[in-house]
Amino acid sequence: MASPLLKVAVRGLSRCIGLCHTSPSLRAFSSSTLLRQGVPPSLWKLGRLNHVAIAVPDLEKATALYRDVLGAQVSATVPLPEHGVYTVFVELGNTKLELLHPLGEKSPIAGFLQKNKSGGMHHICIEVDDIKAAILALKAQNIRMLSAEPRIGAHGKPVMFLHPKDCDGVLVELEEA
Repeated sequence: MASPLLKVAVRGLSRCIGLCHTSPSLRAFSSSTLLRQGVPPSLWKLGRLNHVAIAVPDLEKATALYRDVLGAQVSATVPLPEHGVYTVFVELGNTKLELLHPLGEKSPIAGFLQKNKSGGMHHICIEVDDIKAAILALKAQNIRMLSAEPRIGAHGKPVMFLHPKDCDGVLVELEEA
């Protein structure tokens, strides 16, 4: 059974990408189903969950928890000054966790941690096959982006964040696969 947090994240993403405004029986999508409904097939495809990002007040402590207590493989700490964060990736079998810690005074994670002293889930990252096509399609559906253009993310690929107010309170990062 899915956790309540995952259900909220999936519901938010579904609203954000505009796929689930119809009945629950349409959860299994195909291009022929969309064509029969008069909806043109998309020029981009939503892929797998790449990672769940967690803002942490103590990066070393959080890294030690996943590495030493839970036995996960963790990456080295990588500073991303253009995003205002330090990152550590925790490898899981089917996805990753991204531990985020503030880098610099203007870090968006610093503001998040001021409101959430113990840290917590910051965003989910989902892969797309064509980020520019995804951005155009989402803007056409009045989904706001948090920057004018995609930026290079922690994996060296273009990323774009979608406004959480347009995604049922979930900050969604799209990453080109």
